[in-house]
Amino acid sequence: MAADPPLVLDVDGTLTRPEGWGIDPRVFDPLREWDAPVVIATGKAFPYPVALCHFIGIPELVVAENGGVVYTGDDVFFTADRAAAQAVVEEYRAAGYDPGWGPEDTVNRWRETEIAVNREQPVEPLREIAAEYGLEVIDTGYAYHVKDADPTKGEGLERIADHIGIDPADCVAVGDSINDVSTFETVGRSFAVANADEAATAAADEVFDERHADGTLAVLERVRGANSA
Repeated sequence: MAADPPLVLDVDGTLTRPEGWGIDPRVFDPLREWDAPVVIATGKAFPYPVALCHFIGIPELVVAENGGVVYTGDDVFFTADRAAAQAVVEEYRAAGYDPGWGPEDTVNRWRETEIAVNREQPVEPLREIAAEYGLEVIDTGYAYHVKDADPTKGEGLERIADHIGIDPADCVAVGDSINDVSTFETVGRSFAVANADEAATAAADEVFDERHADGTLAVLERVRGANSA
């Protein structure tokens, strides 16, 4: 049987339960048993995907914060600076708005390179302030991310691939959001789950009928089945 291809997986909207929140535990065993590298590429703060790898029981290969942090398993690379994003949010606060996560703000507490704002907050003033600092605001469907425009998940994947000796063209990616487009453009095959936004749907090689983890599990079955044929 041919080896499984390397995987690049988003988290929110891709490994989550069909109702949309919380990691679906059904993905744990297939990923632990996968006989090729699995890269977790997410907009979440750096500690979260590292912990996810730890709990699944797979090597910690991580692209976090939309490409702002890359962990190759040996070295951590920071490809952006949080200072400008923090300044944007401070000005946003001064204008009478709020990031929307409460006083403890565990969403941003451990972020290294960007700031996330709750999607229930006004986005247009946030975009205007971010533009003054030369930053962008992307809507992942789960938060507004104030970030440097340069780092991407795709670039993070290329760094990991170079380090561990795989070809991105051999990789299969699954995602659901605009922040997965750069990954889709980097890998050999890309799949969007049914709940994907327009940008991810347009960029993917194929869109599955199943949502969230149901879609990802269907991709894994398809890819493994093709390789064992």
